[in-house]
Amino acid sequence: MTTKEFRKAAVSAFIAAATMAGAASTQAAVFVASGDSPASIQTTVDDFRAALGTNNGVGGTFASGRREINWDGVANGFAAPNQLPGNFFNTSSARGLVVTTAGSGVAVSSNFASGVSPLFGNLDLLQSLQFQTFSAERLFTALNSTTVDVQFFIPGTGTPTFVSGFGAVFTDVELAGGTLFTVTLGDGSSGGQFAVPVGGNHSLSFLGLTDPRGYRSIRIQSGTGAVGTTENLANNRDVVAMDDFIYGEPNNPSLSAVPVPVPVPAPVALLGLGVLGFGWRARRR
Repeated sequence: MTTKEFRKAAVSAFIAAATMAGAASTQAAVFVASGDSPASIQTTVDDFRAALGTNNGVGGTFASGRREINWDGVANGFAAPNQLPGNFFNTSSARGLVVTTAGSGVAVSSNFASGVSPLFGNLDLLQSLQFQTFSAERLFTALNSTTVDVQFFIPGTGTPTFVSGFGAVFTDVELAGGTLFTVTLGDGSSGGQFAVPVGGNHSLSFLGLTDPRGYRSIRIQSGTGAVGTTENLANNRDVVAMDDFIYGEPNNPSLSAVPVPVPVPAPVALLGLGVLGFGWRARRR
């Protein structure tokens, strides 16, 4: 099989998976897009939002819907060069999400009005020129690490739970398979790995997942080199930053109350676990 035929087969598998996911809401679904501007991924992001339901904003608990974090409302005192508390979006702005990292912390980039170089220019000014935002004007990253672990709680409480879906926007994804989700399902079992599509220099990429079994946690690998370090694609070092997080309402107070597992269509499993390096550019908008 030639490379062209292989890529065509991969795209066909993705289309088949998306069709089956759309035909039955009880099946897992994958949403991917990449491109040169916010407009190039907007339709896919909006489709993912619609799959999750109404935006529930801050605080409270709801039977359905979604939450969103675009980082832009974070006050300057919690933005670069300062660190963001990992539980900020479960305490100060209760949306039921907590992030941790093996690095030295997490950070939100500054805005133009603060006088600090935006887009993490405080860490590397030239590198910041490779980034852009989906929603202006802040980005998010781990510090001295490429990974963050995302966990879900009943908003404003310490009660762990799971969500029906999770998606995130990335900027400057240039290496296939270098930016990905490793998911833990609601029952604690592994849900596999899913690659974020390559977009190229100064691009935006989106990956969103839904699954009726729920997601207890998501490990995000954002590139292969930490923000602020030197990017070298020839040596497999791709520096990537994150933007909007979008996820289902964290509303199930008991991790033992897990929905009955539903088999994932084979093409979806193939896409998540095996197709890390090819076929993604064909989904670029």
